[in-house]
Amino acid sequence: MATKIKSVWYCTSCGNESPKWMGRCPACGEWNTMVEEPRAPKATSAAPAVRSRAYIDAADTRPQRLREIDLSNEGRFSIGIEELDRVLGGGMVAGSMILIGGEPGIGKSTLSLQIPLCCKDLRTLYVSGEESPKQIKLRAERLGGRDDDCFILSETLLENILSQAREIKPALLIVDSIQTIYSEALDSSAGSVSQVRECASALLRYAKETGTPVILIGHITKDGTLAGPKILEHIVDVVLQFEGDTKGAYRILRSIKNRFGSTDELAVFEMTGTGLREVRNPSEILIPMHQDDLSGIAVAAMMDGTRPFLIEIQALVSTAAYGTPQRSATGFDSRRLNMLLAVLEKRAGFKLASKDVFLNIAGGLRVSDPACDLAIVASILSSNFDLYISPKVCFAAEVGLSGEIRPVSQVERRIAEAGKLGFEEIYISSFNKDTSFSKQRKTADGGITVTPVADIAALCRRLFQ
Repeated sequence: MATKIKSVWYCTSCGNESPKWMGRCPACGEWNTMVEEPRAPKATSAAPAVRSRAYIDAADTRPQRLREIDLSNEGRFSIGIEELDRVLGGGMVAGSMILIGGEPGIGKSTLSLQIPLCCKDLRTLYVSGEESPKQIKLRAERLGGRDDDCFILSETLLENILSQAREIKPALLIVDSIQTIYSEALDSSAGSVSQVRECASALLRYAKETGTPVILIGHITKDGTLAGPKILEHIVDVVLQFEGDTKGAYRILRSIKNRFGSTDELAVFEMTGTGLREVRNPSEILIPMHQDDLSGIAVAAMMDGTRPFLIEIQALVSTAAYGTPQRSATGFDSRRLNMLLAVLEKRAGFKLASKDVFLNIAGGLRVSDPACDLAIVASILSSNFDLYISPKVCFAAEVGLSGEIRPVSQVERRIAEAGKLGFEEIYISSFNKDTSFSKQRKTADGGITVTPVADIAALCRRLFQ
Protein backbone atom coordinates (compact mmCIF):
# COMPACT_ATOMS: atom_id res chain seq x y z
CA MET A 1 0.00 0.00 0.00
CA ALA A 2 1.44 3.32 -1.08
CA THR A 3 2.25 5.85 1.62
CA LYS A 4 0.19 9.01 1.40
CA ILE A 5 2.31 12.13 1.03
CA LYS A 6 1.30 14.65 3.64
CA SER A 7 0.96 18.26 2.57
CA VAL A 8 0.57 21.58 4.32
CA TRP A 9 -0.52 25.05 3.28
CA TYR A 10 2.02 27.89 3.22
CA CYS A 11 1.41 31.64 2.99
CA THR A 12 3.41 33.06 0.10
CA SER A 13 3.58 36.43 1.85
CA CYS A 14 4.92 35.52 5.29
CA GLY A 15 5.64 31.77 5.10
CA ASN A 16 3.15 30.84 7.82
CA GLU A 17 2.25 27.13 7.89
CA SER A 18 -1.33 25.86 8.19
CA PRO A 19 -2.75 22.31 8.10
CA LYS A 20 -5.67 23.43 5.91
CA TRP A 21 -6.52 26.11 3.37
CA MET A 22 -7.61 29.52 4.63
CA GLY A 23 -8.87 32.45 2.64
CA ARG A 24 -6.99 34.87 4.87
CA CYS A 25 -3.61 34.19 6.46
CA PRO A 26 -3.96 34.41 10.28
CA ALA A 27 -0.36 35.63 10.64
CA CYS A 28 -0.06 38.51 8.16
CA GLY A 29 -3.73 39.09 7.23
CA GLU A 30 -3.21 38.79 3.46
CA TRP A 31 -5.99 37.27 1.34
CA ASN A 32 -5.63 34.37 -1.14
CA THR A 33 -1.95 33.72 -0.43
CA MET A 34 -2.14 30.07 0.76
CA VAL A 35 -0.53 27.43 -1.48
CA GLU A 36 -0.36 23.66 -0.92
CA GLU A 37 3.04 21.97 -0.82
CA PRO A 38 4.45 18.68 0.52
CA ARG A 39 5.46 18.76 4.14
CA ALA A 40 9.17 19.27 4.75
CA PRO A 41 10.94 16.27 6.30
CA LYS A 42 11.67 16.41 9.99
CA ALA A 43 15.16 17.45 10.94
CA THR A 44 17.52 14.95 12.54
CA SER A 45 18.53 15.19 16.17
CA ALA A 46 21.83 16.83 15.21
CA ALA A 47 20.22 19.48 13.05
CA PRO A 48 19.01 21.78 15.86
CA ALA A 49 22.54 22.09 17.22
CA VAL A 50 23.85 23.10 13.80
CA ARG A 51 21.07 25.63 13.31
CA SER A 52 21.63 27.19 16.72
CA ARG A 53 25.32 27.77 15.98
CA ALA A 54 24.64 29.20 12.52
CA TYR A 55 24.28 32.71 13.91
CA ILE A 56 27.37 32.58 16.18
CA ASP A 57 30.47 34.20 14.74
CA ALA A 58 32.84 33.21 17.54
CA ALA A 59 34.09 29.89 18.81
CA ASP A 60 33.32 30.81 22.42
CA THR A 61 29.57 30.69 22.98
CA ARG A 62 29.70 31.78 26.60
CA PRO A 63 27.93 35.06 27.50
CA GLN A 64 30.12 38.16 27.31
CA ARG A 65 29.80 41.56 28.90
CA LEU A 66 28.87 44.25 26.38
CA ARG A 67 32.03 46.23 27.10
CA GLU A 68 34.21 43.12 26.57
CA ILE A 69 33.08 42.54 22.97
CA ASP A 70 35.94 43.34 20.58
CA LEU A 71 35.09 45.35 17.46
CA SER A 72 38.64 45.79 16.20
CA ASN A 73 38.32 42.88 13.74
CA GLU A 74 34.95 43.50 12.12
CA GLY A 75 35.86 41.69 8.90
CA ARG A 76 34.62 44.38 6.47
CA PHE A 77 36.30 44.66 3.07
CA SER A 78 35.85 46.76 -0.08
CA ILE A 79 34.46 45.19 -3.24
CA GLY A 80 35.86 47.72 -5.71
CA ILE A 81 32.59 49.57 -6.46
CA GLU A 82 32.57 52.73 -4.37
CA GLU A 83 28.82 53.41 -4.60
CA LEU A 84 27.95 49.85 -3.60
CA ASP A 85 30.42 49.99 -0.70
CA ARG A 86 28.67 53.12 0.59
CA VAL A 87 25.20 51.54 0.38
CA LEU A 88 26.45 48.51 2.30
CA GLY A 89 27.76 50.77 5.06
CA GLY A 90 31.45 50.91 4.17
CA GLY A 91 32.03 47.54 2.52
CA MET A 92 30.97 43.92 2.70
CA VAL A 93 30.97 42.15 6.07
CA ALA A 94 32.41 38.64 6.31
CA GLY A 95 29.71 36.03 6.84
CA SER A 96 26.87 38.31 5.74
CA MET A 97 24.06 37.41 3.37
CA ILE A 98 22.89 40.03 0.86
CA LEU A 99 19.69 39.84 -1.18
CA ILE A 100 19.45 41.90 -4.38
CA GLY A 101 15.97 42.21 -5.93
CA GLY A 102 14.65 43.95 -9.00
CA GLU A 103 12.63 43.66 -12.19
CA PRO A 104 13.80 41.41 -15.04
CA GLY A 105 16.43 43.16 -17.14
CA ILE A 106 17.15 45.86 -14.55
CA GLY A 107 20.81 44.81 -14.18
CA LYS A 108 20.98 42.47 -11.16
CA SER A 109 23.15 39.85 -12.88
CA THR A 110 25.32 42.54 -14.43
CA LEU A 111 26.00 44.14 -11.05
CA SER A 112 26.74 40.82 -9.36
CA LEU A 113 29.20 39.85 -12.11
CA GLN A 114 30.91 43.25 -12.01
CA ILE A 115 31.81 42.71 -8.35
CA PRO A 116 34.42 39.95 -8.96
CA LEU A 117 35.59 41.70 -12.13
CA CYS A 118 36.24 44.96 -10.25
CA CYS A 119 37.87 43.24 -7.27
CA LYS A 120 40.42 41.04 -9.03
CA ASP A 121 41.96 39.58 -5.86
CA LEU A 122 38.58 38.33 -4.62
CA ARG A 123 38.18 34.56 -5.00
CA THR A 124 34.55 34.24 -6.14
CA LEU A 125 32.20 31.36 -6.91
CA TYR A 126 29.44 32.54 -9.24
CA VAL A 127 26.55 30.07 -9.29
CA SER A 128 23.95 30.53 -12.02
CA GLY A 129 20.76 28.54 -12.27
CA GLU A 130 19.47 30.54 -15.25
CA GLU A 131 22.42 30.88 -17.65
CA SER A 132 25.11 28.64 -19.05
CA PRO A 133 28.85 29.32 -18.47
CA LYS A 134 29.20 30.45 -22.08
CA GLN A 135 26.51 33.10 -21.63
CA ILE A 136 28.22 34.38 -18.48
CA LYS A 137 31.55 34.44 -20.33
CA LEU A 138 30.03 36.57 -23.10
CA ARG A 139 28.69 39.03 -20.53
CA ALA A 140 32.05 39.19 -18.78
CA GLU A 141 33.78 40.03 -22.06
CA ARG A 142 31.21 42.74 -22.72
CA LEU A 143 31.89 44.18 -19.27
CA GLY A 144 35.57 44.32 -20.17
CA GLY A 145 36.93 42.39 -17.21
CA ARG A 146 39.04 39.26 -16.87
CA ASP A 147 39.49 37.56 -13.51
CA ASP A 148 41.22 34.22 -13.01
CA ASP A 149 39.87 33.98 -9.45
CA CYS A 150 36.21 33.95 -10.55
CA PHE A 151 34.78 30.42 -10.82
CA ILE A 152 31.55 29.83 -12.77
CA LEU A 153 29.16 27.02 -11.81
CA SER A 154 25.91 26.33 -13.65
CA GLU A 155 23.96 24.33 -11.06
CA THR A 156 20.56 24.32 -9.37
CA LEU A 157 20.96 21.52 -6.78
CA LEU A 158 21.74 22.97 -3.36
CA GLU A 159 23.81 20.01 -2.16
CA ASN A 160 26.12 20.23 -5.19
CA ILE A 161 26.53 23.98 -4.73
CA LEU A 162 27.56 23.62 -1.09
CA SER A 163 29.91 20.76 -1.96
CA GLN A 164 31.69 22.82 -4.62
CA ALA A 165 31.82 25.83 -2.31
CA ARG A 166 33.52 23.83 0.46
CA GLU A 167 36.03 22.48 -2.08
CA ILE A 168 36.88 25.83 -3.73
CA LYS A 169 36.63 27.85 -0.46
CA PRO A 170 35.73 31.16 -2.13
CA ALA A 171 35.91 34.56 -0.45
CA LEU A 172 32.51 35.42 -1.98
CA LEU A 173 29.60 33.24 -3.11
CA ILE A 174 27.03 34.61 -5.60
CA VAL A 175 23.80 32.71 -6.33
CA ASP A 176 21.68 33.78 -9.32
CA SER A 177 18.90 33.25 -8.47
CA ILE A 178 17.54 31.82 -5.22
CA GLN A 179 14.23 30.92 -6.93
CA THR A 180 16.02 28.41 -9.20
CA ILE A 181 17.80 26.49 -6.40
CA TYR A 182 16.23 23.38 -4.93
CA SER A 183 17.15 20.75 -2.35
CA GLU A 184 16.72 16.99 -2.64
CA ALA A 185 15.48 16.88 0.94
CA LEU A 186 12.17 18.44 -0.17
CA ASP A 187 9.67 17.06 -2.69
CA SER A 188 8.41 20.45 -3.86
CA SER A 189 9.63 22.19 -6.99
CA ALA A 190 12.20 24.98 -7.16
CA GLY A 191 10.84 28.41 -6.34
CA SER A 192 8.20 27.14 -3.93
CA VAL A 193 7.85 28.59 -0.44
CA SER A 194 9.44 25.61 1.29
CA GLN A 195 12.33 25.36 -1.19
CA VAL A 196 13.19 29.06 -1.05
CA ARG A 197 13.07 29.07 2.73
CA GLU A 198 15.13 25.89 3.15
CA CYS A 199 17.76 26.82 0.54
CA ALA A 200 18.19 30.31 1.98
CA SER A 201 18.57 28.87 5.49
CA ALA A 202 21.20 26.38 4.31
CA LEU A 203 23.17 29.11 2.53
CA LEU A 204 22.93 31.27 5.65
CA ARG A 205 24.37 28.45 7.77
CA TYR A 206 27.22 28.10 5.28
CA ALA A 207 27.90 31.86 5.39
CA LYS A 208 27.97 32.03 9.18
CA GLU A 209 30.00 28.88 9.70
CA THR A 210 32.69 29.71 7.12
CA GLY A 211 32.62 33.53 7.31
CA THR A 212 31.98 33.72 3.55
CA PRO A 213 29.65 36.52 2.38
CA VAL A 214 26.82 35.31 0.14
CA ILE A 215 24.95 37.39 -2.44
CA LEU A 216 21.51 36.13 -3.49
CA ILE A 217 19.69 37.41 -6.58
CA GLY A 218 15.91 37.43 -6.11
CA HIS A 219 12.94 37.91 -8.41
CA ILE A 220 10.11 40.32 -7.68
CA THR A 221 6.35 39.99 -8.06
CA LYS A 222 4.01 42.09 -10.18
CA ASP A 223 3.41 44.54 -7.34
CA GLY A 224 7.15 45.16 -6.96
CA THR A 225 7.83 43.07 -3.83
CA LEU A 226 10.42 40.34 -3.52
CA ALA A 227 9.10 36.97 -4.64
CA GLY A 228 8.94 34.10 -2.22
CA PRO A 229 7.97 34.08 1.44
CA LYS A 230 8.41 37.21 3.51
CA ILE A 231 10.63 35.22 5.84
CA LEU A 232 13.33 35.39 3.14
CA GLU A 233 13.83 39.07 3.93
CA HIS A 234 14.11 38.25 7.63
CA ILE A 235 16.73 35.55 7.03
CA VAL A 236 19.19 37.74 5.11
CA ASP A 237 21.28 40.53 6.64
CA VAL A 238 20.98 43.09 3.82
CA VAL A 239 18.18 43.69 1.30
CA LEU A 240 19.01 45.86 -1.72
CA GLN A 241 16.33 46.90 -4.21
CA PHE A 242 17.24 47.73 -7.82
CA GLU A 243 14.84 50.37 -9.18
CA GLY A 244 14.45 52.30 -12.41
CA ASP A 245 12.85 52.18 -15.82
CA THR A 246 14.25 49.36 -17.93
CA LYS A 247 13.77 51.57 -20.99
CA GLY A 248 15.89 54.32 -19.42
CA ALA A 249 19.59 54.44 -18.66
CA TYR A 250 19.63 55.15 -14.94
CA ARG A 251 19.22 52.70 -12.06
CA ILE A 252 18.89 53.28 -8.32
CA LEU A 253 20.18 50.75 -5.81
CA ARG A 254 18.31 51.33 -2.55
CA SER A 255 18.99 49.76 0.83
CA ILE A 256 15.75 48.45 2.36
CA LYS A 257 17.33 46.51 5.23
CA ASN A 258 20.89 46.60 6.52
CA ARG A 259 22.08 45.07 9.77
CA PHE A 260 25.55 46.52 9.30
CA GLY A 261 24.77 50.06 8.20
CA SER A 262 22.16 52.69 7.46
CA THR A 263 19.07 52.11 5.34
CA ASP A 264 19.07 55.77 4.26
CA GLU A 265 21.68 55.30 1.54
CA LEU A 266 21.23 54.82 -2.19
CA ALA A 267 23.48 54.54 -5.21
CA VAL A 268 22.82 55.73 -8.76
CA PHE A 269 24.15 53.79 -11.75
CA GLU A 270 23.96 54.33 -15.50
CA MET A 271 23.49 51.31 -17.74
CA THR A 272 25.96 51.49 -20.62
CA GLY A 273 27.18 49.11 -23.27
CA THR A 274 30.04 48.05 -21.01
CA GLY A 275 27.98 47.53 -17.85
CA LEU A 276 26.86 49.69 -14.96
CA ARG A 277 28.70 52.97 -14.48
CA GLU A 278 28.75 54.73 -11.11
CA VAL A 279 27.12 58.16 -11.03
CA ARG A 280 29.01 60.12 -8.39
CA ASN A 281 26.93 63.30 -8.69
CA PRO A 282 23.40 62.36 -9.84
CA SER A 283 22.10 65.95 -9.70
CA GLU A 284 24.06 67.02 -12.77
CA ILE A 285 22.68 64.10 -14.83
CA LEU A 286 19.08 63.99 -13.62
CA ILE A 287 18.45 67.59 -14.74
CA PRO A 288 18.32 67.38 -18.55
CA MET A 289 18.97 70.34 -20.80
CA HIS A 290 16.03 72.21 -22.29
CA GLN A 291 15.12 75.65 -23.59
CA ASP A 292 14.86 78.42 -21.02
CA ASP A 293 11.37 79.58 -22.04
CA LEU A 294 9.42 76.31 -21.64
CA SER A 295 6.47 76.40 -19.28
CA GLY A 296 5.46 73.62 -16.91
CA ILE A 297 9.00 72.79 -15.73
CA ALA A 298 10.29 73.18 -12.17
CA VAL A 299 13.24 71.73 -10.24
CA ALA A 300 12.86 70.16 -6.79
CA ALA A 301 15.67 69.85 -4.23
CA MET A 302 14.83 66.48 -2.72
CA MET A 303 16.45 64.09 -0.26
CA ASP A 304 16.53 60.34 -0.78
CA GLY A 305 17.91 58.93 2.44
CA THR A 306 20.87 61.08 3.39
CA ARG A 307 21.74 62.10 -0.16
CA PRO A 308 20.45 65.39 -1.61
CA PHE A 309 19.97 65.78 -5.33
CA LEU A 310 17.85 67.83 -7.67
CA ILE A 311 15.32 66.48 -10.16
CA GLU A 312 13.27 68.06 -12.91
CA ILE A 313 9.47 67.91 -12.67
CA GLN A 314 7.36 68.38 -15.81
CA ALA A 315 3.66 69.23 -15.83
CA LEU A 316 1.16 69.73 -18.64
CA VAL A 317 -2.25 71.34 -18.05
CA SER A 318 -4.69 71.49 -20.96
CA THR A 319 -8.40 71.77 -21.55
CA ALA A 320 -10.14 68.40 -21.21
CA ALA A 321 -11.09 67.05 -24.61
CA TYR A 322 -13.63 64.65 -23.11
CA GLY A 323 -16.21 64.95 -20.38
CA THR A 324 -14.04 63.59 -17.59
CA PRO A 325 -10.64 65.31 -17.09
CA GLN A 326 -7.62 63.04 -16.93
CA ARG A 327 -5.13 62.88 -14.06
CA SER A 328 -1.88 61.05 -14.83
CA ALA A 329 1.36 60.92 -12.84
CA THR A 330 4.57 59.12 -13.85
CA GLY A 331 7.06 58.60 -11.04
CA PHE A 332 4.81 60.22 -8.42
CA ASP A 333 1.87 59.12 -6.29
CA SER A 334 -1.29 59.92 -8.25
CA ARG A 335 -3.32 60.23 -5.03
CA ARG A 336 -1.01 62.93 -3.73
CA LEU A 337 -1.26 64.70 -7.08
CA ASN A 338 -5.06 64.74 -6.73
CA MET A 339 -4.67 66.17 -3.23
CA LEU A 340 -2.43 69.00 -4.48
CA LEU A 341 -4.91 69.78 -7.27
CA ALA A 342 -7.73 69.90 -4.71
CA VAL A 343 -5.69 72.33 -2.58
CA LEU A 344 -5.12 74.57 -5.61
CA GLU A 345 -8.85 74.45 -6.38
CA LYS A 346 -10.17 75.02 -2.87
CA ARG A 347 -7.55 77.16 -1.11
CA ALA A 348 -5.97 79.13 -3.97
CA GLY A 349 -8.98 79.52 -6.29
CA PHE A 350 -7.46 78.01 -9.43
CA LYS A 351 -10.09 76.31 -11.59
CA LEU A 352 -8.47 73.05 -12.62
CA ALA A 353 -11.46 70.71 -12.28
CA SER A 354 -12.22 70.83 -16.01
CA LYS A 355 -8.61 70.46 -17.20
CA ASP A 356 -6.34 67.52 -17.91
CA VAL A 357 -3.24 67.39 -15.72
CA PHE A 358 -0.22 65.26 -16.62
CA LEU A 359 2.84 65.00 -14.37
CA ASN A 360 6.20 63.40 -15.11
CA ILE A 361 9.39 62.98 -13.08
CA ALA A 362 12.30 63.26 -15.52
CA GLY A 363 14.85 60.45 -15.62
CA GLY A 364 12.38 57.60 -15.04
CA LEU A 365 12.63 57.91 -11.25
CA ARG A 366 10.01 57.47 -8.54
CA VAL A 367 9.97 60.09 -5.78
CA SER A 368 8.15 60.14 -2.45
CA ASP A 369 9.79 63.09 -0.68
CA PRO A 370 7.14 65.64 0.45
CA ALA A 371 9.64 68.39 -0.42
CA CYS A 372 8.68 67.90 -4.08
CA ASP A 373 5.18 69.30 -3.40
CA LEU A 374 6.16 72.93 -3.95
CA ALA A 375 7.94 72.19 -7.23
CA ILE A 376 4.93 70.18 -8.44
CA VAL A 377 2.55 73.03 -7.61
CA ALA A 378 4.88 75.51 -9.33
CA SER A 379 5.11 73.40 -12.49
CA ILE A 380 1.31 72.97 -12.64
CA LEU A 381 0.73 76.71 -12.25
CA SER A 382 3.44 77.45 -14.81
CA SER A 383 1.76 75.22 -17.39
CA ASN A 384 -1.69 76.59 -16.54
CA PHE A 385 -0.57 80.21 -17.00
CA ASP A 386 1.83 79.27 -19.86
CA LEU A 387 4.57 81.23 -18.07
CA TYR A 388 8.01 79.71 -17.72
CA ILE A 389 10.03 79.48 -14.52
CA SER A 390 13.69 80.43 -14.62
CA PRO A 391 15.93 77.33 -14.85
CA LYS A 392 18.06 78.87 -12.09
CA VAL A 393 15.20 78.53 -9.56
CA CYS A 394 14.42 75.44 -7.47
CA PHE A 395 11.96 74.51 -4.70
CA ALA A 396 12.06 72.55 -1.43
CA ALA A 397 8.90 72.58 0.71
CA GLU A 398 5.76 70.61 1.50
CA VAL A 399 2.21 71.82 0.77
CA GLY A 400 -0.46 71.33 3.45
CA LEU A 401 -4.19 70.84 3.04
CA SER A 402 -4.93 74.43 3.99
CA GLY A 403 -2.60 75.76 1.31
CA GLU A 404 0.27 76.60 3.66
CA ILE A 405 3.88 75.94 2.72
CA ARG A 406 5.31 73.61 5.35
CA PRO A 407 9.01 73.16 6.21
CA VAL A 408 11.01 70.01 5.39
CA SER A 409 13.98 68.42 7.10
CA GLN A 410 17.65 69.05 6.27
CA VAL A 411 16.87 72.20 4.35
CA GLU A 412 20.48 73.39 4.77
CA ARG A 413 21.80 70.42 2.80
CA ARG A 414 19.26 71.03 0.04
CA ILE A 415 20.29 74.69 -0.19
CA ALA A 416 23.98 73.75 -0.29
CA GLU A 417 23.40 71.21 -3.08
CA ALA A 418 21.41 73.72 -5.14
CA GLY A 419 24.09 76.39 -4.68
CA LYS A 420 26.82 73.94 -5.69
CA LEU A 421 25.01 73.21 -8.96
CA GLY A 422 24.74 76.90 -9.87
CA PHE A 423 21.13 77.70 -8.93
CA GLU A 424 20.52 81.34 -8.07
CA GLU A 425 17.34 81.10 -5.98
CA ILE A 426 15.55 78.47 -3.90
CA TYR A 427 12.00 78.72 -2.48
CA ILE A 428 11.45 77.21 0.96
CA SER A 429 8.89 77.53 3.75
CA SER A 430 8.90 80.65 5.93
CA PHE A 431 8.05 78.41 8.92
CA ASN A 432 11.48 76.80 9.15
CA LYS A 433 12.88 76.69 12.67
CA ASP A 434 15.91 78.72 11.68
CA THR A 435 14.92 82.37 12.08
CA SER A 436 17.27 83.39 9.27
CA PHE A 437 14.88 81.70 6.82
CA SER A 438 11.97 83.97 7.73
CA LYS A 439 13.01 86.61 5.19
CA GLN A 440 14.71 86.65 1.82
CA ARG A 441 18.48 86.50 2.08
CA LYS A 442 21.61 85.27 0.37
CA THR A 443 23.64 82.39 1.72
CA ALA A 444 26.90 83.06 3.51
CA ASP A 445 28.97 82.55 0.36
CA GLY A 446 26.53 84.66 -1.68
CA GLY A 447 25.93 81.87 -4.17
CA ILE A 448 22.16 81.38 -3.87
CA THR A 449 19.22 83.46 -2.68
CA VAL A 450 16.88 81.81 -0.17
CA THR A 451 13.28 82.99 -0.61
CA PRO A 452 10.74 81.95 2.07
CA VAL A 453 7.02 81.75 1.21
CA ALA A 454 4.11 81.13 3.57
CA ASP A 455 1.36 79.95 1.22
CA ILE A 456 0.54 79.32 -2.44
CA ALA A 457 -0.70 82.86 -2.98
CA ALA A 458 2.69 84.24 -1.89
CA LEU A 459 4.39 81.80 -4.23
CA CYS A 460 2.32 83.02 -7.19
CA ARG A 461 3.03 86.67 -6.42
CA ARG A 462 6.78 86.08 -6.41
CA LEU A 463 6.97 83.71 -9.39
CA PHE A 464 4.48 85.22 -11.82
CA GLN A 465 4.29 88.87 -10.87
